[in-house]
Amino acid sequence: MELPSMSMAFVAAFCLSSTGGPTWDVSKGRKDGRTSKASETTQLPSPTFNIAQLQQSFSQRGLSLDDLVALSGGHTLGFSHCSSFQSRIRNFNATHDIDPSMHPSFAASLRGVCPKKNRAKNAGATMDPSSTTFDNTYFKLILQKKGLFSSDQSLLSTPKTEDLVTKFASSKATFNKAFVSSMIKMSSITGGQEVRKDCRVVN
Repeated sequence: MELPSMSMAFVAAFCLSSTGGPTWDVSKGRKDGRTSKASETTQLPSPTFNIAQLQQSFSQRGLSLDDLVALSGGHTLGFSHCSSFQSRIRNFNATHDIDPSMHPSFAASLRGVCPKKNRAKNAGATMDPSSTTFDNTYFKLILQKKGLFSSDQSLLSTPKTEDLVTKFASSKATFNKAFVSSMIKMSSITGGQEVRKDCRVVN
């Protein structure tokens, strides 16, 4: 079954309005997708991506490294199931049981939440302790080696992205401004979209 889709920018704007996050004007003639398919989510960046994979994924959509780091800050909201970070806290590789880019105490707390023989379908962790508030805590955690996903922690793996993480961690206002700019840029991405005559249904 295919359903009409809302643009990612609209969804983000709706979520932010309820969490005290930044606001911005959505331009007239905003385009919505004609369909919503589960298969399309495979094109989204994975929580296991390294910085090169993230950069490729974003650049294919016309988004820069600045956009990549700013939009990653959206991880300040929400919750993740254990499956998205399980590989970081057990049997990481032949040398390390735990991902060495993760703070040991953080890994220990996640192992408690996600036991080896986890039977709780909804087990997982919030993206950051203030997961219902849009703030810059996400970036502060990355600097403490407490990013939940390996893709989050990979933002420290290049001088450019590390500099942006540090900048956003030190100033919520700077992060908010960059996030808004990148959201506006992302909302202009086109492809298989239309301006709705009635926003509730496809034309």
